[in-house]
Amino acid sequence: MISTQKHATLADMLWQSNHPGLRTLALAVLGSMALWVSAKIQVPFYPVPITMQTFVVLAIGMGFGARLGAATVGLYLLQGLAGLPVFAGTPEKGIGLAYMIGPTGGYLLGFVLAAAVVGYLAERGFDRNVFTTAIAMIVGNVVIYVPGLLWLGTVVGWDKPVLDWGMTPFLFGDAAKMLLAAALLPMIWKIIGSRQF
Repeated sequence: MISTQKHATLADMLWQSNHPGLRTLALAVLGSMALWVSAKIQVPFYPVPITMQTFVVLAIGMGFGARLGAATVGLYLLQGLAGLPVFAGTPEKGIGLAYMIGPTGGYLLGFVLAAAVVGYLAERGFDRNVFTTAIAMIVGNVVIYVPGLLWLGTVVGWDKPVLDWGMTPFLFGDAAKMLLAAALLPMIWKIIGSRQF
């Protein structure tokens, strides 16, 4: 059962400020820049190369909490909508709205939803140990895949191998990123301590 008690996030613990509006803006901008960079770097992996973008989306949600995490990913999407080449495959595969309503558009929506969901779980202490962090990361990945696959199937047609194109090749990479997060986030909490505000 999920606790109703709200915990401090990593961002709350690592950056305390007398100017919360400025802190929020700075974190959102820094997070959107991290997403931009993570979309552009490909890591060789089996069976397909991966980006670290889903890892960064989920880490932002867990580190920032539900509202700021979703807002940060939302800012990233606004940058893409404005025509900045922030997404994987841009500008080669198009920019702006044309890219966002393309086959991968559902995953972009999933990013916002996943940041909110894992942020909510982090605010309930799910980022404090390996097991619950792994659960939160699995939930976050599911939240990304559901709208992603639904939109992909709508765009390319359900007669196509939607799962083979939009999920199956990425599962090993997602598992590796989940294990990385499950090891990293609780370790950060151990380093800074688990005191709450």
